[in-house]
Amino acid sequence: MAQRYVIHLPVVAGDLSVAVRLARVVARWASLLAATDPGETTVSAEDEQGVRHRVFCDLRLPGNRRCLLRADHDGPCARRVSR
Repeated sequence: MAQRYVIHLPVVAGDLSVAVRLARVVARWASLLAATDPGETTVSAEDEQGVRHRVFCDLRLPGNRRCLLRADHDGPCARRVSR
């Protein structure tokens, strides 16, 4: 298997809730690109980058796709938010 690389794209936000919302928007937009895996999106404080907060639930669904609801969502996993 060929070695793979991960791109880290720093984006700055004023607090954790804003960072999580912004990360969700960026990850969903980037999911249009086949090489992205939005389910692995995390955020961290700038000075504590080793302490990461998961943005999406990330559990595997049938077909090996990932749940894209909030990390702490209630109810069954899904690929999109029900409105």
